[in-house]
Amino acid sequence: MSRLVTLFGGGGFLGRYVAQELLKAGARVRVAERDPSDAWFLKPLGGLGQTQFVPASVTKPATVAAAVAGADSVINLVGILKGDFDSIHRKGAAHVAAAAKAAGAESLVHVSAIGADPESPSAYGRSKGQGEAAVRAAFADATIIRPSIVFGSEDGFLNRFAAMQSAPFVPVLRGAVKFQPVWVADVARAIAAAALDPGAHAGKTYELGGPEVVTMAELNAWLARATGHNPTFVPIPDSIGGLLATVAGILPGAPITRDQWRMLQADNVVTPGAKGIEAFGIKPAPMEAVAPAWLVRYRPHGRFASQTKPAA
Repeated sequence: MSRLVTLFGGGGFLGRYVAQELLKAGARVRVAERDPSDAWFLKPLGGLGQTQFVPASVTKPATVAAAVAGADSVINLVGILKGDFDSIHRKGAAHVAAAAKAAGAESLVHVSAIGADPESPSAYGRSKGQGEAAVRAAFADATIIRPSIVFGSEDGFLNRFAAMQSAPFVPVLRGAVKFQPVWVADVARAIAAAALDPGAHAGKTYELGGPEVVTMAELNAWLARATGHNPTFVPIPDSIGGLLATVAGILPGAPITRDQWRMLQADNVVTPGAKGIEAFGIKPAPMEAVAPAWLVRYRPHGRFASQTKPAA
């Protein structure tokens, strides 16, 4: 009988890649979503009967318990960038960990984030740190995965900034802050490996980053070249950026919230000496190798446009 893995958040950006890795490995995947129809697109990725769908919310313990019943492994990918962080990142993580333990699951993989710290100045970072503590308290052998910024064709990061490059002027907030973008397919491979081989990864914490560390300014310049644009970059002073986040951040659709501004005050890179993606035998792909395949949509004439040098 193949291994049964309950995957919370399988219909999301990262979840679809994790599901694919699990299915390729021959596992049975039970996708737990608030609305299972959001993940039905995954069904053709597996064989007949290999994929299941169940309604579940990490904020509702009874649904979580039903979703993990009989599972050999549990993976929690659920996270938000704004909203009720405590309910999702701390309480929700605790519900999943407790249910996995009660169900007798052999492994639990909890996806957190670089910068998770109960003392973080941002509510996001604090809730992620508190969530890790709650997971460890309920399921001591859980594997915790902390990625840097995850990029891929469906992401909300590279795509968001790439879409800005066609403007004549591009504002740049926190131009010196550093990121270590990691390709979603590489992160998915690591998560699947951790779930399917608890003997090698149980109880460990990994920080996943790509092969390049880039600043916000460097990232915008690279995206301008990759999309064939040559905008003028306008560095925004921190005094104005902080004011923008404070005043406009409370409005629907705001480009940045106050909490996201706080997150930008610290670099998002792998901690020196931390266990990294290499522990899974993965050589992470650089942005240059994979991102241009989908960034062509932002060129003036699509894939027929030529690239330009990044603006000074």
